[in-house]
Amino acid sequence: MPSEESLHQLAVKKGMRFGAAVGIGTGSFGSEAYRDLLRAECGVLVCENEMKAYAVRATPDRYAFEEADSLVAFATGNRLDMRGHTLLWNHPRWLPDWLKSHRFADAAEARAFISDFIERVGGRYQGRILSWDVVNETIDEDGQMRQTPFTQALGDEAIDFAFHQAQALLPDTELVYNDYMIWNRASGAHRLGVLRLLESFRTRGVPCDALGIQSHLGGLGSAEAIGSAFDEQAWRAFLDEVTGMGYRLLITELDVNDRSFPSEPSRRDAEIAAYVKAYLDLVLSYEQMGDVIAWGLCDRFSWLSEPKFGGSEDSRPTPYDRDFKPKPMRDAIAAAFRAAPARTPVWRD
Repeated sequence: MPSEESLHQLAVKKGMRFGAAVGIGTGSFGSEAYRDLLRAECGVLVCENEMKAYAVRATPDRYAFEEADSLVAFATGNRLDMRGHTLLWNHPRWLPDWLKSHRFADAAEARAFISDFIERVGGRYQGRILSWDVVNETIDEDGQMRQTPFTQALGDEAIDFAFHQAQALLPDTELVYNDYMIWNRASGAHRLGVLRLLESFRTRGVPCDALGIQSHLGGLGSAEAIGSAFDEQAWRAFLDEVTGMGYRLLITELDVNDRSFPSEPSRRDAEIAAYVKAYLDLVLSYEQMGDVIAWGLCDRFSWLSEPKFGGSEDSRPTPYDRDFKPKPMRDAIAAAFRAAPARTPVWRD
């Protein structure tokens, strides 16, 4: 556990917040050591899966809130804020199984489903969650809108409708569009598609306040290879356009896919730390940046350590190792907060 200032304390000094994901299905919430780490390092938490449609609406006839409720209760009991993730995950792969092949009878039925989900899930935690990922990952890597039963019934209006319903129910809540476009050269089409979406929101008066940048980094080879693959100029131009439209920024799911980094742990950790520091120095230079959320604090419970995602017990994607000891990545995040310019905070600490 940290003996110095927590990452959240360092973030607050610059007008930001630091937090992390926690989950029941992933096992992290069941670990007392992980819960202690959340208390020590974080000011805000997010449910890893427990508020997603496949968790709370796994069957067409019932909502299940037990797991999400327990995580919110933990946050409340420990004076930690919560972020909400997500009200409409418009991605065909991640819908509840029963909904993947569903066909709404008409547009009214599709609107009714979206409205009911937002009212049941968003309304249940009204006043407790003040920042929601309203729509998640609706733009594919090719820059086009993903097709789901919602867009098949409503077209692009499905996305607009979700934001308008969220605003009507949660007028004091930060409403976020969240996606995984990154600074790699290969992500250009994805970034352009997200820009088109955000521009269209402004044209149509869609009440979106911020862009959530997931920040799942790495996955392209060694640090040297990654360094040649990212396009800092294009990434800055992207962030300039987003903030120029008046959007705030959040880092919502920070971690590092380290499969192709050096196998020797100390060298791997050093290269990951340098990479994370370079990335954070760039994005934290924008005064519109608010939350920085790690998608897991400990390697033991990271999705990137799971074999089904190509990981193993040797994976090192988070700030703390499997024994809950801090790694250079933790130091890199702390150093980035210390170096970041101060900004007017959106949240009260």
